[in-house]
Amino acid sequence: MPELPEVEVVRVGLERHVVGTTITHVDVLHPRPVRRDPRGADGFAAALTGHRVEAARRRGKYFWLALDNGDALLGHLGMSGQMLVQPVGQPDEKHLRVRFALDAANRELRFVDQRMFGGLFVSTGGAELPTEIAHIARDPLDPEFDDDAFVARARRRTSGIKRQLLDQTLISGVGNIYADEALWRARVHGDRPGDRLTRAQMTDVLGHARAVMSAALEVGGTSFDALYVNVNGESGYFDRSLHAYGREGEPCERCGAPIRRIAFMNRSSYFCPVCQPVPRRRRTATAS
Repeated sequence: MPELPEVEVVRVGLERHVVGTTITHVDVLHPRPVRRDPRGADGFAAALTGHRVEAARRRGKYFWLALDNGDALLGHLGMSGQMLVQPVGQPDEKHLRVRFALDAANRELRFVDQRMFGGLFVSTGGAELPTEIAHIARDPLDPEFDDDAFVARARRRTSGIKRQLLDQTLISGVGNIYADEALWRARVHGDRPGDRLTRAQMTDVLGHARAVMSAALEVGGTSFDALYVNVNGESGYFDRSLHAYGREGEPCERCGAPIRRIAFMNRSSYFCPVCQPVPRRRRTATAS
């Protein structure tokens, strides 16, 4: 699933190629991607037609196009969503779901989604921040992200640090890949409870999460297959720089121990059993 760096790459592309244009027509080719919009497919299209795109914004893994009437086109890429800027007349992609005609010369915006877990809808009055995602926390790359507040909240919790990194109400944008990479860099096991990490350790984890996502952003994000691409259809290259995620059985680049994979929240976690030792279980009180 695209995480913060991948969605930010898409946002930057939309800012470059779509902001300043007017949506002249919308074709919803499959109703599922707009299923969350109460207007239905026709209402979704009507709500966007004729409006100018003023800005491209993001909160965590959500992005939105701010419109001239104060509304917003809010989107989430899900597992395989793509926002592509294509020349008019370019053959349709196999999984093209929504087409946005623009007043820009020979250019249109397309939403392509093979698995259709992603979606788009119009957020009324959501140009600055859609109410539908107001509960989502800021992300580590946001200039207004409060490091001290995050560290304090995370250290009060007994849940494992990886689970906390994936909690979008605590810190947004960090997904499975970058959580594993940040924890490997910090030498902390994902099951280590927040209240058993020192302030310095928690600050270190946060710093590595920020660093690894910034590094991914510089090379266009992480692409394991053709499902994630930027608005021009290009893949990212950060998968070549991964130290833990997806490297089961390969030697740890620090100590040489084989990287392990375990099940985690219907996903997988990758870690070094030497550099990131499994935390001891808490002792339970016994009756005297």
